[in-house]
Amino acid sequence: MAIQLIADSGSTKAEWCLIDGKKKKTFYTQGLSPYFLSTEQIQKILEQELKTKMKQVEPDEVFFYGTGCSNPNNVILVKKAIQKVFKKAKISVDHDLMGAAKALCGKEKGIACILGTGSNSCFYNGKKIIKNSPGLGYVLGDEGSGAYLGKKVIQYFLYNTFDEDLMDRFKAKFNTNNNEILEAVYKKPLPNRYLANFTIFLAENRGHYMVENIIEDGFNDFFFNHIYKYRESWTLPINFIGSVAFGFKDVLKEMCSSYELQLGTVLKKPMDGLIKYHKAS
Repeated sequence: MAIQLIADSGSTKAEWCLIDGKKKKTFYTQGLSPYFLSTEQIQKILEQELKTKMKQVEPDEVFFYGTGCSNPNNVILVKKAIQKVFKKAKISVDHDLMGAAKALCGKEKGIACILGTGSNSCFYNGKKIIKNSPGLGYVLGDEGSGAYLGKKVIQYFLYNTFDEDLMDRFKAKFNTNNNEILEAVYKKPLPNRYLANFTIFLAENRGHYMVENIIEDGFNDFFFNHIYKYRESWTLPINFIGSVAFGFKDVLKEMCSSYELQLGTVLKKPMDGLIKYHKAS
């Protein structure tokens, strides 16, 4: 039986699972985004942070799903780096949305959605992605994502929309001010991640009507701008993956029920689904 190495990589962290028969081992490295790293840099990270932990085990197949890998040039860049580290392995590189679709739907048809720091969605026919509602990033899109919900939290704070109780809780939790927030959003790197960090405030203050409104409005925007655009949504299960989807799955369940949509699988991360998919392939 072939020894498989499966990777799910964001821009900050990558999870790797080595499957050798019934044995599984999980490893973590920093994220491998081809938008930020060259072939040589990715190769170096793999050699230092992954290969040394694998104790001479050489995979026969590597399946890599990562951010930025919908761009063909980026696929070549990542593939080249992996091939230099695992010289004998057969390498497959695909984007994170395909990883989500395989993890959620397996070989069945369905709508696959990512709700994490960012958001994305597609109609998957059991083999490939047929339709993809455009992901416009955190400035123009990313409805329902951590960055989108976090932005709303900050707006409510900066506009003084929160009631006194929530204002006090926000100040106690984050100990920040208007200037610090604006500096982080407009001048510092990775503002989308900074914004997403404020989603924890929603999770910790469930039940307050303002908090529930922010969550529902954010998800409503995602449903309206993305899920509604697939006519398949009315006949196939709607599946979700990501920390935001998993953290607020009760809201997703209610929303699907009120829109008469079928809620499918909700996963925190894709790895277990990807292992199942590749074991069955």
